[in-house]
Amino acid sequence: MFNEMINDLKNKSICILGFGKEGISTYNYLTSHGINNIKVHDKQEKDVDGVYGDNYLEGLDKYDIIIKSPGISLKDIDITNIKDKLSSELELLLEYSKSTIIGITGSKGKSTTTSLIYEMLKENGLDTYLLGNIGIPIFDYLDSFKEDSYLVIEMAALQLEYVKHSPHIGVITNLFEEHLDHFGTLDKYYAAKMNMFKYQNSNDYGIYSSDNKDLNEEVVNGSYKATLINNTLDNIVDDYITIDGEKIYNINNKRSIVGKHNLMNIMAALKVAKILNLDMNKCIAAITNFKPLPHRMELVGTFDGITYYDDAIATIPEATIDCIDALKTVDTLITGGKDRGIDYTPLINYINSSNITNIICMPETGYKIADKITKNVYKIEELEDAVAKAKEVTKKGYICLLSPSASSYNKFKNFEEKGNYFQKYVRGE
Repeated sequence: MFNEMINDLKNKSICILGFGKEGISTYNYLTSHGINNIKVHDKQEKDVDGVYGDNYLEGLDKYDIIIKSPGISLKDIDITNIKDKLSSELELLLEYSKSTIIGITGSKGKSTTTSLIYEMLKENGLDTYLLGNIGIPIFDYLDSFKEDSYLVIEMAALQLEYVKHSPHIGVITNLFEEHLDHFGTLDKYYAAKMNMFKYQNSNDYGIYSSDNKDLNEEVVNGSYKATLINNTLDNIVDDYITIDGEKIYNINNKRSIVGKHNLMNIMAALKVAKILNLDMNKCIAAITNFKPLPHRMELVGTFDGITYYDDAIATIPEATIDCIDALKTVDTLITGGKDRGIDYTPLINYINSSNITNIICMPETGYKIADKITKNVYKIEELEDAVAKAKEVTKKGYICLLSPSASSYNKFKNFEEKGNYFQKYVRGE
């Protein structure tokens, strides 16, 4: 299916910009298909032909195409001469694939929504792939895709930033302040997210939440050709999620993912299922059997009367607030991570008006807000010590929650590593 792409790339000089998991995947795929006119640009030295070091962003204009990894920020350089050359694994897939592509993005909820849609399609017996920002490089499976395949792709803003194509079905769960260290401004971050709809045509579909003020404004003020479908809690009538007036799913059904934010995720997934004419009974079975993803409001267990939850994925205040609302009996919150310039006023106000007793503040953002919190505040440097303090101060019968409201890169490789260490310390391993 990708012969056209391979033939087009064979005649071009190619730069792979960034040589992490996705860059390596791109390099391996292209070289295995006889494309060798490639140079890698990366800050860290690699064992393939390339340009490395502090000047790795120089000389990009000499290439015909630049396949950029999502984590590389170009905000500090002039991209005028290279903007039309910028591409990515996602861009190439959107341009050349004949499979049905379903893209999901949002400041929070995108991983759960992506996984739910994937499980619904699998339950319906369709040839389905789970890809993208959820941890699986697209090019790892490129030769497996068929025209009747369904590609369910979590698309982060960093992946959508420079795309010039959009998926057949696009879902945007919400928009909140995030990734300002990469984009520089909120407008640029939102613009990247809205690329999910920007290049769709009249045969495509866009699902969005009008309950989210910023996202609704982006949709209202934009000009989109696709059929846009509103996702709102107003669609819940008599305890049923309704679609086009039809009662689809009883929200009192037993499920492992709780909270209003997860109802919105379920609703968005069901609307995708409706567009694809899936068997709704099988989709409901997928919801019933769905388990929370690791580090997303994940129950670690109850130890010495205290129940611990790992929500290390929470990188913005709104995600932490939703988690606390859903769990209801949080007595101790462990929060803090890398400072990316986000406004923490909503979280501060929420905590101060909540029933939470203890706030364990960790660098950097935890230290930033500590003096504004009116609860019992403990400024603690290391996660192991934070867990020890939580065991000491949390009331029996209540919850200790790890929810950073920030990225984990200041002390950990990623949120998964932070969550794994949290669980290890909780268990006393």
